[in-house]
Amino acid sequence: MVGDCERSIMMNGMGWIRGLNTTLGLLAPQFAAGRMHRAFLTPRELPPRDWELPLLADAERITLRFGLSALRWGQGPAVLLLHGWEGRPTQFAQLIRALVRAGYGVVALDAPAHGRSPGQEANVVLFARALLEAAGELPPLKAVIGHSMGGAGALLATQLGLRSEALVTISAPARIIGALRRFAHFVGLPRQARARFVHLVERSAGMPAAMLDVERYQLDIPGLVVHAQDDPMVPHTEAQSIHAAWADSRLLSLAQGGHSRLLTDQQLIDAVLELLERIERPATAQLPLSVAS
Repeated sequence: MVGDCERSIMMNGMGWIRGLNTTLGLLAPQFAAGRMHRAFLTPRELPPRDWELPLLADAERITLRFGLSALRWGQGPAVLLLHGWEGRPTQFAQLIRALVRAGYGVVALDAPAHGRSPGQEANVVLFARALLEAAGELPPLKAVIGHSMGGAGALLATQLGLRSEALVTISAPARIIGALRRFAHFVGLPRQARARFVHLVERSAGMPAAMLDVERYQLDIPGLVVHAQDDPMVPHTEAQSIHAAWADSRLLSLAQGGHSRLLTDQQLIDAVLELLERIERPATAQLPLSVAS
């Protein structure tokens, strides 16, 4: 936990950045947008926590096509995982152990520009393409599980040809344009610079942000949407939007869990295993998923 002193320092620093961006955004909007564009697409490398290290030691490091790096555990039907922005495969530690105990083979990617995977910048389209590349080298996928941007990338990947029997999104945004606007507002970009920032990100991704919207997607596989009501980064309403656009999905709404802490929540683990058990049953035995709230 960040102490009161550290939190105060962080907020004071953020206030200075917002003030600078507001001034630059009014005087030189293209320059201010370019600075924040680079910051938005360039992830920091954050080290694993102590509780992640035992799982890391148990992993097999593999390299996929084009240098994409991943960790693998267990044997059995394949489950593919992708972390979020500035995340790590081992953030899924409790879920990975539960999947391996249940008889699944788990592969968790280092996203582009993260961990040992190549690249200096990343975006949701590159996350989606990474999933497609990995799926092309793995056995047929039983499920794909993505956290935050990994979840948004997984949703997009299904529209680009990703095949999986089930999909799980955790703390994922429904609309990328909303994430861009929240970031631009958070760092203090005024309106003109904010519009240019969005344009620069769209150019890097090679796709209009308006197209990266779950309401435009065709989602025809069983799914699970997990989100904490106290998520400070991606509003819980984003999960409701994903669920509303996805007929065969269950919404698991957790009272607490923030943006990442919920990855260790037993309710999440149980719901993922329940989804996998459901798709293992013969079609005649399957029952509709209930909605948890």
